[in-house]
Amino acid sequence: MIRLAQLLRQYQEPLIQQYATKMQPRHYQAMQAIMDCHTPACGEMSYVCTSCGQLETLCHSCGHRSCPACQHQTNNQWLDRQRQKLLPVEYYMVTFTLPAQLRAFIWHHQAWAFNALFSAAAQTLTTFAKHDSRLGGIPGMTGVLHTHSRRMEFHPHVHFVVPGGVFNPQHSLWKPKPGKYLFNGRAMAKVFRAKFTEAMSRQGFRIPEHAPPQWVVQCQHVGRGEPALTYLARYLYRGVIREENILRHENGEITFQYQDNQTRQWKKRTETAVKFLWLVLQHVLPKGFRRTRDYGFLHGNSGQILQRLQLILRVAFFPSEPETTVSRHCPCCQTVMRLIRFIRPRKTGVGRQAASPAGR
Repeated sequence: MIRLAQLLRQYQEPLIQQYATKMQPRHYQAMQAIMDCHTPACGEMSYVCTSCGQLETLCHSCGHRSCPACQHQTNNQWLDRQRQKLLPVEYYMVTFTLPAQLRAFIWHHQAWAFNALFSAAAQTLTTFAKHDSRLGGIPGMTGVLHTHSRRMEFHPHVHFVVPGGVFNPQHSLWKPKPGKYLFNGRAMAKVFRAKFTEAMSRQGFRIPEHAPPQWVVQCQHVGRGEPALTYLARYLYRGVIREENILRHENGEITFQYQDNQTRQWKKRTETAVKFLWLVLQHVLPKGFRRTRDYGFLHGNSGQILQRLQLILRVAFFPSEPETTVSRHCPCCQTVMRLIRFIRPRKTGVGRQAASPAGR
């Protein structure tokens, strides 16, 4: 398998030379973290077998959210949190996409634009739930930001996972949305556009004249209960690219595969190694930005409301089991090994500034 860390080590210098004007500190930090992942730079743990004396040393992972070797843990953590909020109702995924004509503006104002995208999308869903004749309440929803298309181009959009119903606080009732239809996508797109452009206007920005009047909002029924969440967890936390999809590295070029949105057929794309690495690094989010956000009765401050809903809907509640320490077993005799040495990472925080031109 072709590893992203290996490619970064090989093409680090030409990558910096070609894209130095676009790269920011967070890109250098992500690049260094990926290269350091599972190496002594991230720290080490040494074990000894109390039976046969076998020694074994393991290196820590970097924990950076852009590292493909660290995404599996993030996926499981998200899924465990969502299981505790699970309701036995229909679920929907609503996707809000910003037009291509805004992407250059968004690239230069990422922190503000991504926050505005979350806010406009959440307000749109809340507005439709309040004015729906069968609902008339505040929904619960979980939003996840994506900045990439399947071809790894810069393509900011946000997915919202929405249970099909609302909570009526006056009568302590759950009001479900019957059938497998939530809201009209075209109608939501108009409201979403109005709310985002209003946010831009308040900030002193203007929509480009060539921006299309019709924006895109897709609303899809995704099933019921835990199977839907399991599917969504795989989809939402797939990362920019899986290393399994990097097919070839020949003559300074990288070929990777992706699944086409429309046809669902697998296609291939070949780029120079330097451009491929920039396609990956350009999606590193601003430092401290929250990629996943909860709203309504799924918000962290609405725990009592969620518990009441679970009682109303007769949810079989299974508390999560406490985490237990996993013992390391000897590869030779399977005896439990003893930790004898723990070395911290060489640098605190994620990544090291030494990779940037300013630090060299």
